[in-house]
Amino acid sequence: MGIKEMFNLARVPSILMLGVIYVAYVLIGGVVFWKLEGDLGQKDISLLLLNKEKLLTTYTCLNQEGLEAVAQVVRDTSKVGLSLKGNHTTDGFWKFTSSAVFAATVVTTIGYGNMSPSSTAGQIFCVFFALFGIPLNMVVLNRVGKYMLVIERNISDFLEGKTGRRRCTRFFVHLVSYLSGAALFFVVPMILFQQHEGWTYSQAIYYCFITLSTIGFGDFVADSNPDKKYPEWYSILMTSWIFFGLAWLALLINHSIDILERLNTHFKLQWGAQKQEEESASAESVNPDTQVEEEDEIKKPPIAQ
Repeated sequence: MGIKEMFNLARVPSILMLGVIYVAYVLIGGVVFWKLEGDLGQKDISLLLLNKEKLLTTYTCLNQEGLEAVAQVVRDTSKVGLSLKGNHTTDGFWKFTSSAVFAATVVTTIGYGNMSPSSTAGQIFCVFFALFGIPLNMVVLNRVGKYMLVIERNISDFLEGKTGRRRCTRFFVHLVSYLSGAALFFVVPMILFQQHEGWTYSQAIYYCFITLSTIGFGDFVADSNPDKKYPEWYSILMTSWIFFGLAWLALLINHSIDILERLNTHFKLQWGAQKQEEESASAESVNPDTQVEEEDEIKKPPIAQ
């Protein structure tokens, strides 16, 4: 096997091209975020420093050490979910409903970061819980996604039998599936979060995507405001939304991957057919001198013995 065949077998050019596209995509994203958020971040830092100076000027009894102590109290109270407003206390983050939501964020690898186990036993349990829970979650989500796909195909086959139009029916079923999933897992939760969390619609839709894509920045987290009293069904609804939303988004991503793979196969087949035609054309175009010699050989009479 030659070097060229080895490179073609390993598909090194395709891997390099994908690597270059991936790195370029990440770098372009970094430049865009830098331009969009960089100046704003500098303004926020300047404003925070100005507010710090005003705070120290207003409360003369508060020095740098006292300010750091107050900041530490604020961080500790926010980590356990306590409210600094008023003299009342809340149950904190670690009640049953919020703990169940935390367990769901662990096995789904969302990991907001707004709450985390602080005891040694809790941290060790979290490691083993995630070690077995993450593969279990992937298996269950994969199975649920397949059931969703089967339901979608059954509806498509049923409509195909009624209409007799395969492509139009499949396109219509996929479109309705995407739109209904977007409404169920993005639009309805967006309205719910806007009402119960006080977020804007853009913040709510941003939180929905960051959660269901398992990015989980933690800048917006539902059911975590210690100054709000949430109903008991709110956490249960959130857990169900996370689970089925992840399954739907995984199905959508699989559809997108399938479309990209089909496009890749289509272009490869076209390129292979074009290359084969060029090779056939080059094989048919024989050198004129060689063609004359071949014709002379054919015209020579057989040698008599």
